[in-house]
Amino acid sequence: MNKTVDILCIGSVLWDVIGRAASHMRVGSDVPGRITRLPGGVAMNIAMTLRRFDMTPALLSTIGRDAEGDELIREATRMGLICDHIYRSEDLPTDVYMAVEGANGLIAAIADAHSLEAAGDKILRPLANGRLGKADVPFAGCVALDGNLTQELLQTIATSPLFRAADLRVAPASPGKAERLLALIHHPTATFYVNLEEAGLLCQTTFATSAGAAAGLLKRGAHRVLVTDGGKSASEGTKGDIITQTPPAVMVTRVTGAGDTFMAAHIASEVQGLDRPAALTRALNAAATYVSGETPL
Repeated sequence: MNKTVDILCIGSVLWDVIGRAASHMRVGSDVPGRITRLPGGVAMNIAMTLRRFDMTPALLSTIGRDAEGDELIREATRMGLICDHIYRSEDLPTDVYMAVEGANGLIAAIADAHSLEAAGDKILRPLANGRLGKADVPFAGCVALDGNLTQELLQTIATSPLFRAADLRVAPASPGKAERLLALIHHPTATFYVNLEEAGLLCQTTFATSAGAAAGLLKRGAHRVLVTDGGKSASEGTKGDIITQTPPAVMVTRVTGAGDTFMAAHIASEVQGLDRPAALTRALNAAATYVSGETPL
């Protein structure tokens, strides 16, 4: 494939198995609903949204050489994602994410990203062997990283010359993995995309507002942050300069992938030249449209 790469999406590329019900659910609920299987994972979700904004992302991840992996590669390629640089393992199965959602939001989820963790820095080989860059001529574009990478690999990335020219955009895979991102908290080009809970975990406290969380992360040492708080507010900030907006009010029909959609829409908006307020507005609108169910899956 000879397409020009606009952005690298590094992290989980897997199958999402999502069960959705229209009713409120609690532990032990057994209700009718719909079960879907779709390409997913943080890196994949970001890449799919970037394509909708006319960008050309390349995926750096691991996918097994099993039937599920072959099908996933075909589907990603059909959508226009560059898969040439994905590490294909003979021994590791294709990862999978399983979640249950009700009318009251996410009930429970399990992320089986063990193959990505086991592959380690093998997924970064194209950045060192000249295919996408090398130590003396590093990749100089935008890079989206997700927290499904191991803490050790994130620590390597934080100091690696392979990333010294990159515009890093960083997101946790879930609140349970948020603290892995502390390895990158002082990186001079990293922008963090987190929700209110994840910001609190990174700062070992709780925050009442997205603006307060943004200020706390900047004080913690972050270069730049975007903090969301569901339908309440979102704040974007650098040291001494924080802007806050309120997202559109919509009926929520799904939640898995909303944060990834917000992040991708914000990145695309900035790459395409929008200023800070306009980029934040566009990202909030894209996320609101997604959770309302209007964006094609």
